[in-house]
This record gives sequence, structure tokens and C-alpha cells, in this order.
Amino acid sequence: MPRFSWPLLHGRPRIQIELVFAIGGQRVVRDLIADSGAGSSLSLFDLIMDEHDCLLCGAVPAISVPLGGTYTGTFPVYNLDIEIPQLSLHRRARVVGVPSTPVGFDGLACFRFLNRFAYGNFGDPARFGIEL
Repeated sequence: MPRFSWPLLHGRPRIQIELVFAIGGQRVVRDLIADSGAGSSLSLFDLIMDEHDCLLCGAVPAISVPLGGTYTGTFPVYNLDIEIPQLSLHRRARVVGVPSTPVGFDGLACFRFLNRFAYGNFGDPARFGIEL
């Protein structure tokens, strides 16, 4: 099974994804906190990211969802194509757009997303990874 891991960022587990902006086709890398405590396997979303990134990708809101905890209120959900090139992974993800993200990160990879992979440090406490 393909596996890739990233060094911790600010001491926290992270996953890097790539997005393609609608205007100009610019590819951008985004660092997401791997947060298994964000949402559940039944949540209607995979990721939480800055709404500005969702809009730059040309996405339009599909639905809105209520959140509690770090983000409280109702927020739009966008369908975005994401990539993890190191795993040759191309997937459509449901992304909640929020006005701000945790300092030093571009968003969160929530439990519904992480639960599709084997994930962890795979024996290296300075890294976090996922395996298909």
C-alpha cells in the first residue's frame, strides 16, 4: 500500500494537499492539521479550510452545516478537487469554508477524511502519515 508522511509542523500532525485555482490554473499546497477529533465518520464534510481558498478554486456552496467547538455557527460546504501527489491521490472532498484557520495552518483534515486511510506516525514520532 502506498504511504507518505510529512514532518510535524509546529509540533502538530499535518497533511499536505494540493488545490488548483480556477483562474490561471495555479497549483497551491496547503498544510492541514490532521485532527481526528474534528467531526465524526458521519459528518457531512471532510476538511475545514479558509473560505477564500474554496472560492479561488471556483467552488460554489452546495449546502451549509452547523459547527460547534472551535468554529461555532453555520458555514457553507464546497465540493473541491484535492490532490496528494505523493500518493497519486485525486479526490473530491467536501470542504467547510470558514473565515479563518488555526495559526500556521491552512485548515483541518477531519476524521471523516482521515478515516479513509491508515494513519499515524508509523514508528517515527517526528512525522505524521497516511497510507492507502
